[in-house]
Amino acid sequence: MLKIDNKIYLSWDDVNDLVDILCEKIITEQPNIDSVFGLKRGGLIPAVMVSHKLGLPWSDVMLPNTLVIDDICDTGVTLKNTVGVYTAVLHHKPHTSCYKPNIYAQIHKGDEFIYYPWERKDAEPIQDYLKK
Repeated sequence: MLKIDNKIYLSWDDVNDLVDILCEKIITEQPNIDSVFGLKRGGLIPAVMVSHKLGLPWSDVMLPNTLVIDDICDTGVTLKNTVGVYTAVLHHKPHTSCYKPNIYAQIHKGDEFIYYPWERKDAEPIQDYLKK
């Protein structure tokens, strides 16, 4: 992890560690999960990683025991508007979020923008849907 100004840049190793934490929590806290679904765009890669690590099938639809995965729960709007029963994220920001995911790898108490390795480094530190 690299922190510059008000931004945190994660490496693939950082993400792998966070996914390992998620997988352990899925096994112990939500053993009835039988498939995964990744929210576009940020949740796709972590969902595929969880799918491979736990041997869970990928689902194109949110079934009753499908785990809906995103990278971060910042405002909580994206996850609040999903129809999934079970949700998981790499980072949860409880101080800014209107939604609490069922599982999260790490709580982030700061206001820094977190850049995941699949994002462009010159991306604006605000989500597309928040610009409207």
